[in-house]
Amino acid sequence: MKLFGRRAGRAPEHSGARPALSSTASYAAGAWPPSYETQVRDGYGRNPVAQRAVRLVAEAVGSAPLLASDPALGALVHGAAGGQALLETVSTQLMLHGNAFVQLLRDAEDGVAALYALRPERVTAACDASGWPAAYLYRVGSRVTRLSADGPRPEVVHLKAINPLDDHYGMGCLPAAATAIAGHNAAGAWNRALLDNAARPSGALVYEPGDGSTLSPEQFARLRTEMEQGFAGAAQAGRPMLLEGGLRWQALSLTPADMDFIELKAAAAREIALAFGVPPMLLGLPGDSTHANYREANRALWRLTVLPLAGMILSGLAQALGGWFADAALAVDLNQVPALSEDRERLWGSITAADFLTREEKRAMLGIGEPSDE
Repeated sequence: MKLFGRRAGRAPEHSGARPALSSTASYAAGAWPPSYETQVRDGYGRNPVAQRAVRLVAEAVGSAPLLASDPALGALVHGAAGGQALLETVSTQLMLHGNAFVQLLRDAEDGVAALYALRPERVTAACDASGWPAAYLYRVGSRVTRLSADGPRPEVVHLKAINPLDDHYGMGCLPAAATAIAGHNAAGAWNRALLDNAARPSGALVYEPGDGSTLSPEQFARLRTEMEQGFAGAAQAGRPMLLEGGLRWQALSLTPADMDFIELKAAAAREIALAFGVPPMLLGLPGDSTHANYREANRALWRLTVLPLAGMILSGLAQALGGWFADAALAVDLNQVPALSEDRERLWGSITAADFLTREEKRAMLGIGEPSDE
């Protein structure tokens, strides 16, 4: 595999951790923030659609019933370290950042005591001479911890989403959802501003002195200050205005087309849901008729998003833990997933009706071993 390294003889340390989405543009109003932490605050913390979509998938992965080759292995993966639920945390990091780094915490006997997900934006790959990661550097302030990734018992395992443009770092869903999230947030801010101003521009003060003169700079500044302090904002809505000196109030309003941001927000919300692999119906979004009902949408969520993500995470953890657990294997127990009960019933029915199969062949197709004699 090292034949496919980027360049032989490169510097042993990677040039830095990759954010979920890089940008050279300055972070101004309406722009997408360049740093990962700011992206998470704006794209996940301030956007209800993105947050609910991520939590829906992550909580499903975290609560999925597991099949483990060793009970201790299953307890380790489903356990919690440092107050975090491992599978839910890792799923969230993969969707947002595209990378998840799980540290294998050792006990006094060099066994694995717990698994802890590190903050992905703090981790940097340290590559060997052939360009492949030999270790990972975890930076917290000025402190740097080196975690080995080589050997049968690594100190950290790197899980990543597919990124066609990078050999070492994955790509999350935030870049694909960035435009829709920015538009959804901007539409919400615009609607809030309209509500603060009675859903219309208050109007215009027309100066009609009769002699063709205009307001002096001092008069204009004083009038503007009085308008902002005495009449702007929701708390001043409906307050009467006293005019003098040739001023006349000209009311203005927006057309219904100018005020209608509902369709814009709904379209942006559906794009956000699409980027994170969640059927819009499960998020309560209007205007989506892809699925006939919630049951079909929930099954599509598990089949198309939850199970592939959980499978990638569990296979990576099982491979990393192979040095401690012989023939380590982890998988989702499909027979225990309520959303897939109809699929399971159809499978059992079709296999039961297959008269050309023997009893042993049917049990093998269903993944059921022969009953014990005890």
